[in-house]
Amino acid sequence: MGRGPIINKAEAPHIKDPYRRMAVFDVLTGLFTGAVRPTARVPEGLRVYAIGDIHGRVDLLRHLHRRILDDAARAPAGTRFTAVYLGDYVDRGEHSREVIDLLLDRPLEGFEAVYLKGNHDHSFLTFLDDESVGPGWFVYGGDATIRSYGASAPASMPLNQRLAYVQQALRRTVPEPHRVFLERLQLSRSIGDYLFVHAGIRPGCPLDEQAPEDLLWIRDEFLASRADHGKVVVHGHSMSRRPQVRRNRIGIDTGAYRSDVLTCLVLNGSARRFLDTSDATE
Repeated sequence: MGRGPIINKAEAPHIKDPYRRMAVFDVLTGLFTGAVRPTARVPEGLRVYAIGDIHGRVDLLRHLHRRILDDAARAPAGTRFTAVYLGDYVDRGEHSREVIDLLLDRPLEGFEAVYLKGNHDHSFLTFLDDESVGPGWFVYGGDATIRSYGASAPASMPLNQRLAYVQQALRRTVPEPHRVFLERLQLSRSIGDYLFVHAGIRPGCPLDEQAPEDLLWIRDEFLASRADHGKVVVHGHSMSRRPQVRRNRIGIDTGAYRSDVLTCLVLNGSARRFLDTSDATE
């Protein structure tokens, strides 16, 4: 079988990688937007930990969980804790299966856990029923997820046969609790003056009328917007070297799969700070 790519870019030349372009774009938009509005708050007595895109880096997730638990242990007695995961648990990193195992088997004790859906999670789940999404998903990280579940296909197979072969293999190897986890992922969660989503929102559209496609995939229109969205939007999806704190949004996808830095935004009252894995030794 081998560990080579299931599909290569020559077989899908129409697919363009947004990550490098958007990392630059996200930095440039910061030159034209002010700091996040200081009045944004979460409810009193609640501490929220928002975790950015994990992308198969179970080592970093374990480390960040330890940091979160250590931080929570120093909170005042009676504090309630919520962990919001912004999606993209799978793809790119080599341990997607282990990430979902960890979230299912060893969640943060004493925390309410909110699991949001990312576009990569959506593509993974969709492929289990619709092989036509395979070329795009494989090229931009899906083949790492496939390997993590022990599925593959002979490179000599024609592309259409490879798609069907891998789909059937995944149907056998993805545990039912993993599929249920993916099916139950939420698109958004509102807490106090913050809205948590994977990618962002459509500017000018009421928050309760946002299209799922935008919540999972939007980039340029959202990142460049200076509009007051009614809530500060906390999101992942668009990578940057450091968290992007803007007047109307906070982006915390710091490219963990390639930077080794998985970032967590901590919200308590009107205070905001960050934890990350830059000191990870695993």
